[in-house]
Amino acid sequence: MLDTVRKDHLEPYGYERSTTPALSRFAEEATVFESAVAPAPWTLPVHASLFTGLYPSEHGADQGSPYLDDATTLASSLSAAGYDTACYSSNAWITPYTSLTDGFDRQDSFFEVLPGDVLSGPLASAWQAVNDNAYLRELASSIVHIGAKAHAKLASGEGADSKTPSVIDRTKSFIDDSDSDEGWFGFVNLMDAHLPYYPPAEYREEFAPGVDPSEVCQNSKEYNSGAREIDDAEFDDIRGLYDAEIAHMDAELGRLFDWLRETDQWDDTTVVVCADHGELHGEHDLYGHEFALYDQLINVPLLVKHPDLEADRRDDLVELLDLYHTVLDAVGVDPATAVGTTGDDAPVPRDPTRSLLSSEYRAFEGASEPDPGQRAVLEGDETSGDASSDDYAFVEYAQPVIELHHLEEKASEAGIELSNDHRAYSRLRAARSTDAKYVRADRIPDEGYRLDEDPAEESPIDPDDDAVVAATERALARFEDAVGGAWDDPSETDPDDADALAEADEGTQERLRELGYLE
Repeated sequence: MLDTVRKDHLEPYGYERSTTPALSRFAEEATVFESAVAPAPWTLPVHASLFTGLYPSEHGADQGSPYLDDATTLASSLSAAGYDTACYSSNAWITPYTSLTDGFDRQDSFFEVLPGDVLSGPLASAWQAVNDNAYLRELASSIVHIGAKAHAKLASGEGADSKTPSVIDRTKSFIDDSDSDEGWFGFVNLMDAHLPYYPPAEYREEFAPGVDPSEVCQNSKEYNSGAREIDDAEFDDIRGLYDAEIAHMDAELGRLFDWLRETDQWDDTTVVVCADHGELHGEHDLYGHEFALYDQLINVPLLVKHPDLEADRRDDLVELLDLYHTVLDAVGVDPATAVGTTGDDAPVPRDPTRSLLSSEYRAFEGASEPDPGQRAVLEGDETSGDASSDDYAFVEYAQPVIELHHLEEKASEAGIELSNDHRAYSRLRAARSTDAKYVRADRIPDEGYRLDEDPAEESPIDPDDDAVVAATERALARFEDAVGGAWDDPSETDPDDADALAEADEGTQERLRELGYLE
């Protein structure tokens, strides 16, 4: 997983700068997907969907409730089937605390300050228990505040160092040590391209010569709140640093791939490379990956190497949550057989209509128990006759509690009062086909786009004026019905009634700060 990586900054997707020579070589052996859509624009819900095959509103993991509850993960099914499983990451959200590492026999977070075992095993459960005890919460708050200050110093500035080499080294050791007759499943998340950007010197000199990372804006909330301006030249410097981070990740990923080739394991290994979401660098007057569902965020890179897939490019629609079923298909594991089908945490069954390796892929009429996305595609709009004419991907973005809190802080410090209709207060859902997108919001105007004619999403189109956009809006409405109704009542997220951190208790806030996601 290439965290926070835009596909248009990768050579296999036409980028002119030489950021990804290793991925370019990989692309010659893999299927490169042009229209892969993430189910959300940020890490936690996307990974939860990848690991469960569920849409965000189904699994419920978001900033208001940053846990994956009552769900059997992909790793749990594979481990139960006899596979060795491991997760190595430098992402603050992928820890036992959020339950995203459930089912991995081995896991480690290489995030700064805290060793991986601090938030593992019994202590991870203890952290959740702290939430229910005011005294413990206060004690924990005072202790982790020290850790937060240490992280702030180490994670931003010249004191920061990439954990990616350690992630790759640990992954190689895991593969070397695996002795399962079934095989192994390794998941890695490389975090370098996430703000702040402090690439190693050799890559900075190549892609951002003369740029001092401490002199450019590295805080998206400052810009998005209106407290800080960024001109074109500064955004060029920011993009240079971003490219340098991508180049470093590519080199480390290439080191893993070369090792697999040298040890004669490459041909027998299914390899999936994707991003969980992208990043905005001034497009739509936004910075980072918050408050929007534009394609720079949700149309992500996806490259897959498997014998059943040709080394080619594909334009058809793909959803990242399809990878849950693809991996199960690749190893021939049935979750129902591996872990059972009873209880609230029963796994999502393997579905060939969602496997990239199946001849039935996206032929949803063959789904035995259609999920909300499949139902929205299948039901169609009989009055317009478009029931099966288009495939759609669906994206969800609940109100971002943490980002909103920091946005309000930056605005307040600058003497700026955010209006009640600021996009940061909105929940967003979208339907996307290869030709169009429709975004529904509960506080700002909806947005429709003809992606085939306007891929940069610069000219919104009303559904009344375009039949393709209208069909996409109807698909979104069907999805909304399937997951419990539209998010169209702004009173539910009124900023006067719901403080940005009211949905997250103090223990949750401090743990997230400890993990480096908060200031």
